[in-house]
Amino acid sequence: MSNEIKHKGSCHCGAVVFEVEAPEHLHVLECNCSICSKSGYLHLIVPKSQFNLLKGSDNLVKYTFDTHQEKHWFCQTCGIKSFYIPRSNPDGVSVNVRCLDSSTIKRIDITPFDGVNWEANAHQLSHLSKS
Repeated sequence: MSNEIKHKGSCHCGAVVFEVEAPEHLHVLECNCSICSKSGYLHLIVPKSQFNLLKGSDNLVKYTFDTHQEKHWFCQTCGIKSFYIPRSNPDGVSVNVRCLDSSTIKRIDITPFDGVNWEANAHQLSHLSKS
C-alpha cells in the first residue's frame, strides 16, 4: 500500500491492542447516529486485511442492536470501543481514530456523516473497505 503506515491503537486500559494500515493524513467520518455521537466515535473504515488485533481478543465483549448485522466490540475491562465491524462494510473494520497513538498521525480531516438517516446514506460508505 503506497503512503500507508502502521498506526498502533488500544483501548483505555491497554488490554486490547491493535494496528491498522492507513495514511499519515487521515480522512475520517463523524457520524451523528445515537451510538456514535454518544461515544464520540471517529470512523476510519479500512479493509479487514489492513487491521490486525495484536492483543486482547479474549477481553472483547460484543454488542449488537437493531438489525444485529454490525458487531460492536468493547473492552470488558474499561468499556472502550476501539473498533467494530460496521453493517455498511462487513468486509472491513471501523477503527475509532481517538484510540490511535497520535505520534503517527500527521493530520485528521473530519467529514460529517448523516447516520441518523442511515438507510438513505449507507451506500456512501461501501467503497471504504475495498482494497
